Order: sequence, then C-alpha cells, then structure tokens
Amino acid sequence: MLEGGGDAFLDYELLEYILGLAIPRRDTKPLAKRLLSEFGSFPAVLAASPAELSRVEGLSAGGAAAMKFVEAASLRSLCAAALDRPVLAGWQALTDYLHAAMAHRVTEEFRVIFLNNRNILIRDEAMGSGTVNAAPVYPREIVKRALELGASGLILVHNHPSGDPTPSRDDITMTKSVIEAGRHLGLSVHDHVVIGKTGHASFRALGLL
Repeated sequence: MLEGGGDAFLDYELLEYILGLAIPRRDTKPLAKRLLSEFGSFPAVLAASPAELSRVEGLSAGGAAAMKFVEAASLRSLCAAALDRPVLAGWQALTDYLHAAMAHRVTEEFRVIFLNNRNILIRDEAMGSGTVNAAPVYPREIVKRALELGASGLILVHNHPSGDPTPSRDDITMTKSVIEAGRHLGLSVHDHVVIGKTGHASFRALGLL
C-alpha cells in the first residue's frame, strides 16, 4: 500500500487514512471528500482552524485534532529544513515553510524571522494577526523585540488571504517604517516576503528594498 510513497495517494485518500486512524471502524471516505469540498485542497484542510473544522458535519473532535497533529508535524519538518542553517542560503526551503504555514490562513498574520549576525535563526515569531485584509504592525515593537533577542537581521513575512501576493501600498509604507526604526541600531531588514495561495512576492526581488 505504501510502495509508491506519499505521491501515490490522491488527496481524499490521504485524508481518509488520517481520519481512519482517528475514527476507527467507520467509512471515512465521504467525510474526506466533504472536507476537500469545504476547504478546496488538502493543504487548506490542514490549515483550517479547529473552529472551522468543527463546522464540518460528521467530523469529531478527535478527527479535527488529527488534522492539526498532521499539520504540526509537517510544519515542524519544513521548519527544521529551512531554519537549521543560514537562512539566506536556504531561501527555497524557507519559502516552502512559510507557504505551508501561512498561505491558507483566512486572516492576515504578520511574522518576523529574527537572525543573528551569521544569518542563523534566533526566533520565528508571530507579531500580529487580524482580519481578512489587515494585521496590526508596530515597527517599534519589532525593533524592541529584536534588541531583546540580540538579533542583527530581520525577514518580515505576512500573508494575503485574498491569494494575491502582490505588495500593497500599505505593505511598502510599513516596511519602510521598520527599516527606518532599525537603521540607527544596526538592524538590517533582509527582505519582506508576502505569501499568497499561489506563490510569494519578495520585496528584495522586486527592488522594493
């Protein structure tokens, strides 16, 4: 059954198997297909909040917990691959991790990756969450946290729940504010990455830094 590896399974079959472990002695195929219909894709099912999952008919608390357990295991693996080395040298692994963690969120989240002077991760922290199109960001709080952690570099990250990663005018203004707040303290902003469902946008690659 596992000879073909994970790629041999269809999305509903992966969900069916996960649900079968959490809900034994029950045909979970209809529920797996219902989840895909509700959320649109396998990654979106895993990224759904417990509250969102609880609204799906037939999904028990144990089944919802299984979804979040698989998501946590997946993100832990991607995070280790991305951040256990100089971050800027492993850019693809970093964006893979960020996409998995943020692309399917239904509200906006702002994260900061704090780096030391060798560009090794010190901390990856959520610094704000909000609505479907905004998350509060306070440049002074970001700089204050960087000083507390002894960071010398930052990568700013946020998602666009609309799916389009194109930076907005507000995104550009906020990024300039963070750069200015850290400039005189020797704090560098290496990039600002905007995550969308279909990809990401890098301020550095777009010439916005």
